[in-house]
Amino acid sequence: MSRIWIACAVIGMSAYLCSCEKKEAPTAAAAESVSVVPVAKVGHSDLSRDIVLTAEFQPYQEVDVMAKVSGYVKSIKVDIGDRVKEGQLLATLEIPEMADEAAKAEALTQSAEAEIAAMRDEIRRAEASRNMAHLSFTRIEEVAKKEKGLVPQQEVDDAQAHDLVAEAQVAEANSRLNSALQKKRVAQAEEARLKTMFQYTSITAPFAGVVTKRFANTGSMIQAGTSSQTQAMPLVRLSQNNVLRLVLPVPESATPRIRVGETLDVKVNSLGRTFPGRVARFAETLQMATRTMDTQVDVQNPGMTLVPGMYAEVNLNLEERKGALTAPIDAIEGTGTGAHVFAVRDSVVRSVPVTVGLETAQKVEILGGLQEGDLVIVGRHSGLKDGQKVTAKLVGDEG
Repeated sequence: MSRIWIACAVIGMSAYLCSCEKKEAPTAAAAESVSVVPVAKVGHSDLSRDIVLTAEFQPYQEVDVMAKVSGYVKSIKVDIGDRVKEGQLLATLEIPEMADEAAKAEALTQSAEAEIAAMRDEIRRAEASRNMAHLSFTRIEEVAKKEKGLVPQQEVDDAQAHDLVAEAQVAEANSRLNSALQKKRVAQAEEARLKTMFQYTSITAPFAGVVTKRFANTGSMIQAGTSSQTQAMPLVRLSQNNVLRLVLPVPESATPRIRVGETLDVKVNSLGRTFPGRVARFAETLQMATRTMDTQVDVQNPGMTLVPGMYAEVNLNLEERKGALTAPIDAIEGTGTGAHVFAVRDSVVRSVPVTVGLETAQKVEILGGLQEGDLVIVGRHSGLKDGQKVTAKLVGDEG
């Protein structure tokens, strides 16, 4: 009986020891296992920091074509969508009273010319009378001097008076001629003014463009488009669309990068195309409300593919680094002087302080702390400790 009890005790102790060994085995295995972490290589690549600015196309120039003089539209030659050349006839006005005024001015000119002819004849008669009177006075005066008492002094005085009167008549005739000449110049100036105004009845295109709106029809009464008459109605609206403008609101931080003549890519999403643009000019001053500077980009549009009002995007390059040492942006922990990465060296995690530079959406420039080929842990860094043993798994060659 005792032998049986001892045998059972030995069997029970053996089973206990086996169960203890089985429980301790997983703990030892867990202690010996290591974490697998995703890593990327530090390498050289080109970096650039861009901003996307949006704006809508505007005509290079646009104007409401007004009439210089008031009148009725006799004929209008263009309509919406018509392309016109510079100087092309757009419309003709009819102004009946202007024709009467022109006829009146012409009559005044002719009257002045007739008066001038009459005055010149009068001058010739006055000069002839003056010459006769002067000759008569000279002869009488010579006789009176040679033959004392032969010619009465009264007769000498009368001859002298006739001579002076004749001279005055010549001066008066010359004065009247000058007055007639002045009247002719006034009449000619009025005639020239009316001829010039009459030319304004033909309304022409100030530049080559497209008619985008028509305001008047045949028979419409058009007022003269002067600054004092704000209610004057234009005939048509003309836009120059072979070159379009984009006015971009460039942020204050980007203004030092703006250069006249710089070429930019202009993307038009509605067309699915990209067009070349050129920085033509900029305001050189910031708008206080938005802290932006208006920058004009000219886009050539010879085929009229682009239409004013379309939205466009411009990718403006702010900074660029060629062959910079870079690391993935999600490998960086902290900012500024506290920036660091978790690097894997000899399968051990090391917290390495780094100095960073230009940042993009995917990468960051490494100015110090790392070298080309270093492995840095990317993604989540929670649970990582300096000195921890890990297994590195390369997720992509970022160099």
